[in-house]
Amino acid sequence: MSARKSVARARAGASSPVDPAGYAELRPSAGRLASPRARAPRDVTFPCLRCGRPVRRRPPAGPRPVHITCPRCRYLIYDYPRPAAGVLVTKGDAVLLLRRAHAPRIGFLDIPGGFMEAGESIVGAARRELREETGLRLGRLEWLGFYWDTYTLSGFGEFPTMNFYFVGTWTRGTPVAADDAAEAEWVPLARLARERRHFAWAHMPAVFRDLRRWRQGRDATPSRA
Repeated sequence: MSARKSVARARAGASSPVDPAGYAELRPSAGRLASPRARAPRDVTFPCLRCGRPVRRRPPAGPRPVHITCPRCRYLIYDYPRPAAGVLVTKGDAVLLLRRAHAPRIGFLDIPGGFMEAGESIVGAARRELREETGLRLGRLEWLGFYWDTYTLSGFGEFPTMNFYFVGTWTRGTPVAADDAAEAEWVPLARLARERRHFAWAHMPAVFRDLRRWRQGRDATPSRA
């Protein structure tokens, strides 16, 4: 996909409804998050990948999104978003959350998930991250939504992220925090609003809003005899 097309699709608009039937058409459920293109890049320098000269992100210019250009060797790369995937595991009226073990946002509440690896499917990445961070394996997963946000790496600065989430129901096993997680805890859905200031990422309130909608839709569906 061209840089211009990717920027056009990155614009955050009205939130999308929960779509448990599939995710062939990925539409952002962005809430009030700003478009990644509209965010001013922070003044962080880091070595050029080609020649090593200190470079920094350059702001959008016309159709060109945020980009990195080296004034010495003219190396150019666009600040493309990085995809991440996760799973909201529900157990009765609670959802499984993690305390982050590492920067950024160490100690804050997070959803089991992480960055995708090359060659993975979105749902495959979500299952892998859940297994690595909690030890849990789930059966059927339902699509919840796609959300924009940003992530900051020390020495590299802030870049946009595409966050894809699925929902699964706990059946067995005790979650054991590992990898990037320091603790795992079942948090009642009714308590989430009070925990908002402890959320690691700005898109999490929109995720939990859609989780509540998903539960309401599931509860309203008549059970089959």
